[in-house]
Amino acid sequence: MGWIFLWAFLDKLLGLGYGTSEGDGWIEGVSPTEEFLINDTTESPFVEIFQAMAGEVWVDWLFMITLATVGIAFIFGIMTRLAGVVGAVLSLLVYLAIFPPENNPIIDQHIIFILVFILLSATPCGEWFGLGRRWSETRLVKGFPFLK
Repeated sequence: MGWIFLWAFLDKLLGLGYGTSEGDGWIEGVSPTEEFLINDTTESPFVEIFQAMAGEVWVDWLFMITLATVGIAFIFGIMTRLAGVVGAVLSLLVYLAIFPPENNPIIDQHIIFILVFILLSATPCGEWFGLGRRWSETRLVKGFPFLK
């Protein structure tokens, strides 16, 4: 899950030519959310809400920070509880933006992502496969346990 989110961040940041067209990266001045929120949300019952957010600077920053943070957290196995919740919320928002899904009337990969994030945030996966144990011993996490 970490690599999926970090790759989405890098592709949208740099315009690597995969999900984001070459030359359309955020560093080129192209909004990472505008095209999606304008073109891909037209069937959603929440179309007005999502299209009103299209191209807003705060939406772009929040989206990109979320992608990067969730990706890095799961790759390193730190803050997996918080990252799991945030990743599930982002996945739910994207699901609602494209509802109903194109290839299946109910379930698509975003629902699977939500379930995986819930599972990962409910387990000590970062302690098993990452730096979570060391992270948990830091003063920062001891002072703010929700960062575990």
